Amino acid sequence: MNTDSSSLEKVMTMTALFPRPAALALFVLALAACGDGQSAADDSTKTADSGASLNEMVMGNPDAKVTVIEYASWTCPACLQFQGDAIPVLKEEYVKTGKVKFIFREFPTPPANISIAGFAVARCAGDDKYFDVLDELFDRQQAILSLAREGGQVKAALQEVALNNGIESPEAFEACLMNSDIRKAIAASVQTGDELGIHSTPTVLLNGEILDGYEWRQADGLRAVLDEALGEDAPAPVEAVVVEEAPTVVEEELPAETETDTTPE
Repeated sequence: MNTDSSSLEKVMTMTALFPRPAALALFVLALAACGDGQSAADDSTKTADSGASLNEMVMGNPDAKVTVIEYASWTCPACLQFQGDAIPVLKEEYVKTGKVKFIFREFPTPPANISIAGFAVARCAGDDKYFDVLDELFDRQQAILSLAREGGQVKAALQEVALNNGIESPEAFEACLMNSDIRKAIAASVQTGDELGIHSTPTVLLNGEILDGYEWRQADGLRAVLDEALGEDAPAPVEAVVVEEAPTVVEEELPAETETDTTPE
């Protein structure tokens, strides 16, 4: 397979020119046209049309009572807000404690070529580093998008992210972006979202049901939703204890004793 940068840019630029789902269809076609002959990842979940593996990124207890699925893109500003405000609460208070299983599904947003490239780097870094790379991509979102608007070196910025996470050579970086298994997995994630009617990011499913509204995008709102699903009551407000003060005892001032004249008359 040819992995030179010109062919890479052609494929990825084409995906940026078409809206979803046309972009997805072209993306899957591009995978077939420039595949590297590698076998697809061994996964039992397949999308109906493309046959691509839905190789999910999962965090937490596999037997948790509650499963949260997030469809998001690291190039999406609303996802950045959710990532900064609510995701830390989800991870620390619910995933790490074994209460919730968290699944992240890529749903690239414009600029699609950059979004897809970042997700590819995260997958190339390995399952154990995927969420670390995702965190770094979100941290760099505004800087990288500024580079994109100004015609800057976006590729160099993504190469730096790759280098920070074990993808050390330019050749390894190029091979990562052109890896057919990885691109098929991202395409499968998008296609599954389209089949579920996902049309905006972030979208969160709680035990298979799409959350409505926007309250869950904030930390307190997400807590409320998860606690309800877990059957846990929010802690009752602590009532203020009123301490009655003892009455103040005012000592009466006794009249001054008057001297009695005891001199005999």
